[in-house]
Amino acid sequence: MTQKILKLGIPKGSLQESTIRLFKKAGYNISVSERSYFPRIDDTEIECMLIRAQEMSRYVENGVLDAGLTGKDWILENSSDVVEVADLVYAKQGLGRVKWVLAVPESGNIKSVNQLNGKRIATEAVNLTKKYLRKNNVEAIVEFSWGATEVKPPKLADAIVEITETGSSLRANNLRIIANKESWMVQWKRKKFETIAMLLQGAINAEEKVGLMMNIRKKDLTNILKILPALQKPTISELSDKEWVDVNTIINESLVRDLIPKLKDAGAEGIVEYPLNKIIL
Repeated sequence: MTQKILKLGIPKGSLQESTIRLFKKAGYNISVSERSYFPRIDDTEIECMLIRAQEMSRYVENGVLDAGLTGKDWILENSSDVVEVADLVYAKQGLGRVKWVLAVPESGNIKSVNQLNGKRIATEAVNLTKKYLRKNNVEAIVEFSWGATEVKPPKLADAIVEITETGSSLRANNLRIIANKESWMVQWKRKKFETIAMLLQGAINAEEKVGLMMNIRKKDLTNILKILPALQKPTISELSDKEWVDVNTIINESLVRDLIPKLKDAGAEGIVEYPLNKIIL
């Protein structure tokens, strides 16, 4: 019997580390060898390959890969005909959406896109940039940049279009799990895609959140619940001492520092903070 294998593209480069970390939280351990483009994964039905996000959609579309992770921007840039399985919002520095920005030298005279008529623009996203210029009725020379795009103005280009995790937006970018259309029609592969997507989304949902559990006297419960934010309603369980209950909830990690002293002052005891790997909604 032929072994079932799903060929999965992992984005190589700036997103590689955050993607592998996300997979680990989702329950998949991926290890990368320095000289290999084929990382190992602890799932015998998955075969990984490192591919630049810019190229991922082309390889998924033509069937070299069954699925992969790439940005919506690169799907549009390549005009790829693929199935978009899930939308995963994360970036190399965290959970924020990265953006394409149109940038010009600060000391120059160009203040708006309308002043780029006849100018030279350097970018990796040539097709996206041309579409953006057409929307603004601007005719400019758009050149592909092989890297170090940000250093090209003003000598090699009048402006650039580049990815950033801050700044004003040309268009928003986030990662998508994409699938080859023929692979999507294979039942076991579709189920595998959907499982991977669910677990990765669960790992993203758990980012920047923690669990809190504590013991509370029943007479203090109403006041403490007013203090306590929650993903949904907190779980409240009876304890062997009928005067007390256990409260378990999920909150943003950024709130914990200020919240725990308030809970303690309101009567909570045995407060435990614990990390989360996945939240499946």
